[in-house]
Amino acid sequence: MAALLISGYDSYGNTCGQKNAKIPGIELSGHDHTSRKYVFFLDPCNIDILRRKMKSVALCVSKCPDAELKTYEDLTKFSTANGSDLCSYDVQPNMYSSHPNRVTKCPTLPVHPSASLPVFHRCIPVDISCYAKFAEAFITFVSDNSVVHRVIAGVMTSKDIIMGLCLLALVLSLILMVVIRYISVVLVWILTAVVVVGSIGGTGILWWLYVDHSKSVNASLTALELEVAKDNQKALLIYAIAATVFTVILLLLMFFMRKRVALTIALFHVAGKVFTHLPLLALQPFWTFLTLMLFWVYWITVLLFLGSAGLSEQMNETGLVEFKMDGPLQYMVWYHAVGLIWISEFILACQQMTVAGAVVTYYFTRSEMPFTPIVSSVLRLMRYHLGTVVKGAFIITLVEIPRLILTYIHSQLKGKENACARCMLKACICCLWCLEKCLTYLNMNAYTATAINSTNFCTSARDALFILAENALRVAAINSVGDFVLFLGKVLIVSCTAFAGVLALNYQREYTVWVLPLIIVCVFSFLVAHCFLSIFEIVVDVLFLCFAIDTKYNDGSPGREYYMDKALMVRDFPIHVL
Repeated sequence: MAALLISGYDSYGNTCGQKNAKIPGIELSGHDHTSRKYVFFLDPCNIDILRRKMKSVALCVSKCPDAELKTYEDLTKFSTANGSDLCSYDVQPNMYSSHPNRVTKCPTLPVHPSASLPVFHRCIPVDISCYAKFAEAFITFVSDNSVVHRVIAGVMTSKDIIMGLCLLALVLSLILMVVIRYISVVLVWILTAVVVVGSIGGTGILWWLYVDHSKSVNASLTALELEVAKDNQKALLIYAIAATVFTVILLLLMFFMRKRVALTIALFHVAGKVFTHLPLLALQPFWTFLTLMLFWVYWITVLLFLGSAGLSEQMNETGLVEFKMDGPLQYMVWYHAVGLIWISEFILACQQMTVAGAVVTYYFTRSEMPFTPIVSSVLRLMRYHLGTVVKGAFIITLVEIPRLILTYIHSQLKGKENACARCMLKACICCLWCLEKCLTYLNMNAYTATAINSTNFCTSARDALFILAENALRVAAINSVGDFVLFLGKVLIVSCTAFAGVLALNYQREYTVWVLPLIIVCVFSFLVAHCFLSIFEIVVDVLFLCFAIDTKYNDGSPGREYYMDKALMVRDFPIHVL
């Protein structure tokens, strides 16, 4: 069935470019199309958006029309000159102008110039305005010297600046991964100061407003005004008390967790050192992205082959032929969709396992480091731990599939279901999303435990869960403070790139609209920053688990020396006892 995809077929069950067998009941089937290698659509602009297909009769032709044909006489001349019949097989070229059914058996006039798609041999109009029937409103809007027209023109004109700014975002991300260990201390204490000042200041303002409203309540007010004033006074009192309780709890937590925040800063410092010793870790997003792209291309190719697999079936209302999947083939699409999710998660898990193995080697090596710890980590993954990664990816897939199904149902029933059903669907989607995030975090730590102890997935997940439970407060501090610092890093990269974009576009005054170029640059810079800082986040999580295991089984005495970096040697940290 690959020939159906690559060579294409007409509306009568004939495959283009080869000799075909007769299909019972189809009059125009069984033609020899050895010289007719291209699929030509009589009305290529008539597209069924819902069914994602052309609502047009397809024919096999020997050449795509390369010039506009305005009349039936032009069709006859083209057929005579090129031997390529553009009307139905049962209509001779000399009958194009006079045939009673020429409207349905010949192409819609005018016939736009078309070209064959590479590999797939379909005649597609080269002028995009051909598709005005389903994009009429958009094309009218754009062609009317509108804002959209100027925006698109600005993007096309500033494409070199956009590419340069995207490269700048990439460079800034790489630099930030190295220098974040120096600025993390400043960022954390600025965050702490803002939280303390904000909570105390907010509480003080609420008490001041309460006192001020208490003074305004007097007998000179009318009954209605007095009732409203008392309600406001009562509400402010409740808000002030709640804010006071929240502030006290927050200050107590920050006081007791100050050493845990210091541990977060130390982990960031050591993570920066890891990237200086293992610079190839910064290339992991490139390899992962490339692998995902190759897999997605393969997946789309297989999906196209599945779409062309099946038996020919005559459509009763039109008499034409379509190929439809029957029996087990129709379930292969669902199997293929599950494979998309599972293997994508598997590729991401391989990245996590590779980074974990390299960082574990760095942490627990007292003597000289291996020459290529990342390559060694990849080899260990391929030889010993593929099953672990497959299990972890499968668990995420089991949670992600129901969430995607519920999301699809929710989108299809939008505006039709009642409020209760809508609320339940959203609650289920939210719960599955939270479960997926928790399992992803547990899987990451399970891969680290596997890299340390070389145990199977279940044993590693159990050990990692116990370690995380024993260090719950430190995990909370690292995830909250650390995630916020990384978020500030992403904001910093996006802001610097956007600022550079404003300066560059301002220098080139011919760009009339900056909105879309800047949006493209900001989105790309955020995605790049997210990819690279996600690797940094993985390194921090791996270092923490190594640190927790190190302090659990070692105490610094002779024979049980710590493996940790000196930056992590803070006093009074019984890690496994909270």
